[in-house]
Amino acid sequence: MNHQSLSAFIWSVADLLRGDYKQSEYGKVILPFTVLRRLDCVLEDTKAAVLAEHADKLKLGLNAEPFLLRKAGQSFCNTSPLDMKKLMGDQDHIKENLFSYLQAFSPAVRDIFERFDFYTQIDRLAKAGLLYQVAEKFAHIDLHPDTVSNSQMGLVFEELIRKFAEISNETAGEHFTPREVIRLMVNLLFIEDDEVLAKPGVVRTIYDPAAGTGGMLSVAGEYLEEHNPDARLTMFGQELNPESYAICKADMLIKGQDVANIVFGNTFSDDGHPIKKFDYMLSNPPFGVEWKKVEKEIRKEHESQGYNGRFGPGLPRVSDGSLLFLLHLISKMRQAKDGGSRFGIVLNGSPLFTGGAGSGESEIRRYVLENDLLEAIIGLPTDMFYNTGISTYVWILSNRKPEYRKGLVQLIDASGFWQKMRKSLGSKRKELSDEHIAEITRLFGQFVEAKDGKKPISRIFKTSDFGYRTITVERPQRDESGKIVLGEKGKQKGKPQPDSSLRDTENVSLSEGVETYFQREVLPHAPDAWIDHDKTKVGYEIPFNRHFYVFEPPRSLADIDADLKHCTDRILTMIAGLSG
Repeated sequence: MNHQSLSAFIWSVADLLRGDYKQSEYGKVILPFTVLRRLDCVLEDTKAAVLAEHADKLKLGLNAEPFLLRKAGQSFCNTSPLDMKKLMGDQDHIKENLFSYLQAFSPAVRDIFERFDFYTQIDRLAKAGLLYQVAEKFAHIDLHPDTVSNSQMGLVFEELIRKFAEISNETAGEHFTPREVIRLMVNLLFIEDDEVLAKPGVVRTIYDPAAGTGGMLSVAGEYLEEHNPDARLTMFGQELNPESYAICKADMLIKGQDVANIVFGNTFSDDGHPIKKFDYMLSNPPFGVEWKKVEKEIRKEHESQGYNGRFGPGLPRVSDGSLLFLLHLISKMRQAKDGGSRFGIVLNGSPLFTGGAGSGESEIRRYVLENDLLEAIIGLPTDMFYNTGISTYVWILSNRKPEYRKGLVQLIDASGFWQKMRKSLGSKRKELSDEHIAEITRLFGQFVEAKDGKKPISRIFKTSDFGYRTITVERPQRDESGKIVLGEKGKQKGKPQPDSSLRDTENVSLSEGVETYFQREVLPHAPDAWIDHDKTKVGYEIPFNRHFYVFEPPRSLADIDADLKHCTDRILTMIAGLSG
């Protein structure tokens, strides 16, 4: 059964809830029950052995938990003689027995159901007379790992969350990222380290500060397991949405990860891993979400800690916190001398160019480029994400660039790499095929400039190519007779006074001298102008699309005239036919 059929089957539970629950509330019941049934199935094979071990250790007065986890073969267990199917044997006491069953789970699992506020829903279902019917429906769904793999299960959770987000008019894209985009990012993240990661027993850490349901962490783990079954990827994350956090934590539990590494809360105001550094990081933060709620804490950290905190280089405008996630990830990089770090982050177009020289956004780009942290930016097709059709970009950053990449940035235009989906999912109408992912990975891995016909698809630039100086050009005030007004006091005495209404600014590339530019571009048109050097600012922007624009000359006038004549001749013939 594929994940869409499976989620459609689980979705049928909604038929039971209709009337007693609003559509927007279905997820409060279906998500925790799905998690419960999955955990129930995962423990099924070892249930008898765990119960026997529990009874044995209780007699001896020992702390049973470490023994039980070993018997269960998981990082969690359940000591109740009940399971989902046995619960169905006592319809009259379903509520009490279900509470008892939940309380017998390990503390980490109980926390998952508390995040779902599951106990409230059980009470509500019991009062509506629906609890037994709903529990029975789930008891008959086979979610055993032999039937539904961890990867499939992750897709089931994501599909359900997407459906609930749609009917609640929420933003599904805040919860998860299309799997093929994650696979591309993971490929780009690991490609330069394939040799290191192939060594037996290698252990690496990976972190996602906006973990959602854990999809990015899971795909990274699957990649490493596929390429080196002996390697170990320890996963860390933080998530703000309680339901997504609960699913992520459940997923990590089943995968044998330490769930203490998955933290609940706001990454900006309450960093869950304040002193930790990571080998790899992946993130798809929400696009264009304002940070007004945590503005006080962020400004305080920026002003009091500067570069010792996370936000030293600058702060973007409050309406879009994307670049705050970028800075947060940079702060989590290991120092190069300790092995360094690499990370991938999905951003919309705004962080490439928003904000002039001296603005928070420009200063953040300046910090990234002047410290040679940016390896590549890959432009993805539109209509790739569930909640938006806008253009998106994958940024790859590293403080351990290979020698041949140092001082350089690669831009890859993959906007033409897509295939139409058989069925649209929200705003998502396009997807990357395996061949597209392989081709983008090859372009990145080979670090070459490339064209598709006449159109460039991979270009390489110096980091300084994206920098410029904004110069302020002044023109003199003139009195009524047209004479230049001179200053009368202090430093300005005897100097022409600027006319603010004639003031202008010019952007001059860092690769060109300011005076050379000024003499060529300004003085021929305004011989009385001068530069106020005190106002000069350095800025950085990455005009991605401009670097891939190919000029197509217009058709010749003769061709256009011939087409017009052909059209007018046809119209005249038709008119003649009507009048005849």
